[in-house]
Amino acid sequence: MVAEILDELSGAVEPGITTKELNELALDACKKRKAVAAFKGYSGFPFAICSSPNEVIVHGFATDKPLVEGDILSIDFGVLYDGFYGDSAVTVPVGDVSKDRDRLMRVTKESLFAGINAVAPGAHLSDISNAVQCVAEDAGYTVVRDFVGHGIGRALHEDPQVPNYGKPGYGPILKTGMVLAIEPMVNAGSPQVKVLDDGWTAVTKDGCCSAHFEHTVAVTENGFEILTSL
Repeated sequence: MVAEILDELSGAVEPGITTKELNELALDACKKRKAVAAFKGYSGFPFAICSSPNEVIVHGFATDKPLVEGDILSIDFGVLYDGFYGDSAVTVPVGDVSKDRDRLMRVTKESLFAGINAVAPGAHLSDISNAVQCVAEDAGYTVVRDFVGHGIGRALHEDPQVPNYGKPGYGPILKTGMVLAIEPMVNAGSPQVKVLDDGWTAVTKDGCCSAHFEHTVAVTENGFEILTSL
């Protein structure tokens, strides 16, 4: 459901649409599936999606401001269905974007899949973190350290936390049946973060662009399964 709805939302992104309109699309899509929008009301968050354009890293509020050609938009979205949570994020271009912004999105997505490919029973949690960090930093970007991935299941945020940086070979040993939300947030400039007065919206301190990708991933006997992929 998360994958389907995120795909619908991504397909609706174009110059002129507002993030409030995307939020309504997400709510309608949940209603059709008899699922609960996981973020709406979570610790007081007022929307079904976190919509984070350009320099907004995560937790952006939906607004009436139209998106414009050249923007990039992170959409973070989750559902609760039959007692379990799913959580995923994508960053999509609004029309044609610059080569720099396109590369930032591509590398961030690559860093996510590097982290996912480190998932296997017997691996250490920090193997994921290190894989993400290496891809991002080798490309000249920085990883956000103030926000992390997380365990997920009957609660939206469970232990363990999954940082996007660190040395390999540390932390909990991954075991079959664990489910993790892996979510690199990668900045074009400094990794420093500023939270706005609304208490939620996190932006890059230097105003540079940020990208964000996330999948919910299960540890299986043979490695992993991505649960939020079509």
